[in-house]
Amino acid sequence: MKLFFFSCFLFIVLPFFGQEFSFEDLFSNHKELHSVAKDSSHQVQIIYTQINRDKTNRPSFISYRYQVDDDLYFYPASTVKMPVAFLALQRLNELGIDRDTPLRIGADRFVQTAVRTDTSALSDKPSVAHYIKKIFLVSDNDAYNRLFELLGQNYINSQLHTRGFQNSFIKHRLVGGYDGDENQWINPLWFYNKDSVLYERKGIKSTYTFPERNYSRIKRGKGYWNGEEVIQSPFDFSAKNAISLQDLHDQLKAVMFPGFLTHHQPFQLTEKDYAFLYEWMSKLPRNSDSPVYDQPDNYVKNILYGDEEEDFTIPDHIKIFNKPGWAYGFMTDVAYVVDFENGVEFLLAIQLLVNENDIFNDGEYEYEQVGAEFMGKFGKAIYEHELSRYRQYQPNFKSLMTYETDNSPN
Repeated sequence: MKLFFFSCFLFIVLPFFGQEFSFEDLFSNHKELHSVAKDSSHQVQIIYTQINRDKTNRPSFISYRYQVDDDLYFYPASTVKMPVAFLALQRLNELGIDRDTPLRIGADRFVQTAVRTDTSALSDKPSVAHYIKKIFLVSDNDAYNRLFELLGQNYINSQLHTRGFQNSFIKHRLVGGYDGDENQWINPLWFYNKDSVLYERKGIKSTYTFPERNYSRIKRGKGYWNGEEVIQSPFDFSAKNAISLQDLHDQLKAVMFPGFLTHHQPFQLTEKDYAFLYEWMSKLPRNSDSPVYDQPDNYVKNILYGDEEEDFTIPDHIKIFNKPGWAYGFMTDVAYVVDFENGVEFLLAIQLLVNENDIFNDGEYEYEQVGAEFMGKFGKAIYEHELSRYRQYQPNFKSLMTYETDNSPN
C-alpha cells in the first residue's frame, strides 16, 4: 500500500514540475556513460536529488537512486574527512572554543607525532579552522588526522550513529603507519590563548565497540601488493573505514539544508559554522593565500569537471560544495552543485571502482581516464537536465552568496 501511494504521488507531482527523469533515458542518450555504468566491474552507485523551492524558498527533495547498495563494501577514502570536519566544529561549540583558537597536539605513544606550529597558516599556529580549510581545498591527510586526534573513535562514531547515520564507521587515521590498535589511542592536546590554557585533554584510548556489519565483498580482488610482492588472495577491508553513499549524501544534505533532513538529528552548528563551511567547501585551490596551492581548479571537483583538462577554469557563477575520495581504486564524490546565474541546484553522489587488474594496493588504477571522466560527464548530463527542468519558483541563494566577505580563517 505504501509503495502504491508513493507511486501515485510521483505521478501527480512529477509532470507538474517537469521533473521526469530516468537513468535509463540518460544512459541511452550518453553512450560513454552507459558503457561504464553498465559494466559490473565498476559497481557504479548514484544518488541524484532534485530540489524544488516553494514561494518562501523552502526546499523539497526528490531523489533518484541507481544501484545504491548499503551492504556492498566501498572504501570511502577521503570522504570521511567531511563528517569529521562537521563534528570538529560541533565539538568546539560544546567546549566553548572558537575555531581559530591555537591548538597544540602532543605525543605520548611511539607512533604519534606532535605539532606546535603550522607554517601554512598566516599565524604559524595550528587551528581547527585551518585544518578544515585544507581538508576541503586539497583533501589534506594530515589535517584530517589532527581532527581525528581531537575527536577520537568514541565521539565520531557515537555522534554519527546517534544522528541516524547508521552506516558510517570511522576507525582510523589516513596514512602515518597507525595500525588498528593504535588508532584507538588519540593524542593529548591543548587549546590556548597566549599563556592561558583554555582546554586540556590527556591522551585517551577509545572504548567504542564497532557493531558487526555483514558487508558483501568485504574481501576484494584476486590479489594485493604487500609492499614487496603481490599476494594471491583477496584484500581484506574489514579493519578499514566504511560509509555508505547514502550516509555521505545525507551528511552533506544536513549541512547544506539544515533542518530539512528527516529521520536524522542535525549537527549542532552555528550560523557562523555553516557560513564557514559553505565558504571552504566551495572554494578552489587558487582561492587560497595560505597555503598557496598550484593544483588545478578541478583537483577536488570531479563531479561536473573531472573530465576537463588541468588548465580548465571553473566559471565563477558555479559553485560545488563537495568532498571526494580516491583510494585503492575506489572513487566517491558527494556534491551540492549551484549555478547562481541560471538558478540551478542539485545534489549528486557517485561511487565507482576503477581497478582493471583486480589487484589492490598496487597503485595501478584508472582514476582519471575512467573514474574522473565518468563523474565529469555524468555531472554535465545532470546539469543539462537541470537547465531545462521547469521550476515553479526560482531558488534564492542569498545564504550562499554572503559568506565570502566575513569568514576567512588564518
